[in-house]
Amino acid sequence: MVENVIWPAALDAALSRNEGRRVSREQAVTEPTVDEIAKAVQQVGYDAVIEREKTYPREYEPRGRVLVKDADDATKSDLLGAVAAYLQALRA
Repeated sequence: MVENVIWPAALDAALSRNEGRRVSREQAVTEPTVDEIAKAVQQVGYDAVIEREKTYPREYEPRGRVLVKDADDATKSDLLGAVAAYLQALRA
C-alpha cells in the first residue's frame, strides 16, 4: 500500500521551487487549502485523509497535509499534475 503526502506548498503558485512548489507555476494555484486538495484527490479517484495539524518543514504556519491512499498506479508527479488540474477547474 503506497501512501503519498501532498502538502499545500507543492501546489502554491506564490512559492518558488526552492520553497517547495512541485508543479509548474502555470499549473499551481494561489494558497490552496487542504479541503480543496482532498476534494481534487477524490475527483481523481483516490481516497484522501486530511491532517490539519501538520506543518510543512519549510513553513512556520500549519496548513495541514493530505494523505493519498492506495495510489500504487500513479507516480507522485502524475498525481500532483492531476490534482493541480482539478484545483484549477474547482476555482474557475
